[in-house]
Amino acid sequence: MRRPLLLARATASTIGTIDEFKNLAHDLEALWNDPQSDERTKKRLLRALIREIVVDIDEKTSEVVLVIHWKGGVHTPLRLPRRRRGESRGHTPKDVVEAVRVLSRIYSDEMIAGVLNRAKLTTARGNYWTRSLVTSLRANHDIACHTAQRQAEEGWLNLSHAARSAGVSNRTLRIAIERGYITAEQPIASGPWVINKQALNSEAALKTRPTRSVLMDSSA
Repeated sequence: MRRPLLLARATASTIGTIDEFKNLAHDLEALWNDPQSDERTKKRLLRALIREIVVDIDEKTSEVVLVIHWKGGVHTPLRLPRRRRGESRGHTPKDVVEAVRVLSRIYSDEMIAGVLNRAKLTTARGNYWTRSLVTSLRANHDIACHTAQRQAEEGWLNLSHAARSAGVSNRTLRIAIERGYITAEQPIASGPWVINKQALNSEAALKTRPTRSVLMDSSA
């Protein structure tokens, strides 16, 4: 009889007090976000706390409506945006897609991946960009692949090549762009400029050429 008695005492000593259970509620968020809390632990927590979740669709607002029924009797309503057809959880932001569209005029997929990584822009899943990932993104959004022939035919230039074509320094051309004399695109902050050769021959751009020395003096 001694052994069962010791077992009973050991079991009783592991049962928490009421205060300990109250404190557990305050520590729930820390427990959930703890790196050592694996998926199995989180599933056990959900089964212990939630009785059921009722899901409905609000067609007018295009939202998913959830009502969480907790085992304590409290109900928590939630509204989440409804995922559109063809849209996945790994949806790439529109500004990144547009940046790839613009950069593909002058850069290969490998170079675009480098630009995105230097700008600390990750994929929808939080990964670094690679050549193959950029290629996949282009294919999914009907973005043409960069080729030297297409670039030459359409007249796309980066800042250095545009400055050389205009016969000015990179800094002078950048000042002209900032002043609005020349139209250019910079899809990523602190990233490369994309300029069409026709922009260098626009009326506003041609007016800057006679005063090029003035621009260069002001940029010194």
